[in-house]
Amino acid sequence: MIGTDVVVAGCALALAVTAGLLVHEWTHALVLRLARVEYTIEYFPSGTDSDDSNADGGVFAVLARCPWALVRPRPTGDEPAWHLRIAALIPLSLALPVLLLGLSGHVPTDNVVVSAALIGWLACAIPSPQDFSVAFYAHRILELELEHESGSNALALTDETDPAVSHSRAD
Repeated sequence: MIGTDVVVAGCALALAVTAGLLVHEWTHALVLRLARVEYTIEYFPSGTDSDDSNADGGVFAVLARCPWALVRPRPTGDEPAWHLRIAALIPLSLALPVLLLGLSGHVPTDNVVVSAALIGWLACAIPSPQDFSVAFYAHRILELELEHESGSNALALTDETDPAVSHSRAD
């Protein structure tokens, strides 16, 4: 019986993380839509089909690859910085249902499957380093966009120079 509980808990954890990652990105998109900031959502960005580095590791290499989904805001530069900041930090709201259920006493603490699912969901409520980068440097993103549109910046923004699309560090 214990072996079955562990397998079911592992599956619940995996499903909760998968759902949580999608909802995490969709919350970014929802706030951007409400703020009327254009954006795109990419699932498994940077071409998993043609990426030879994932061929050696198989399925686990693809799943361990970061990110699974990505929201790319395309601000015009006229938006207030707080729109981008709120969009970056809104995944914290994913923790509210779990916290409210916990405070009301409706979360069973003796069920390992429920605990695994809640832990997976709460893990997705934590903003990523890229989210914090956008939250802390939203004003720079907007300044770069204004410079880019005004023509004073001859170089187009790329993924490596755009703080809104930082993949490896919190700039």
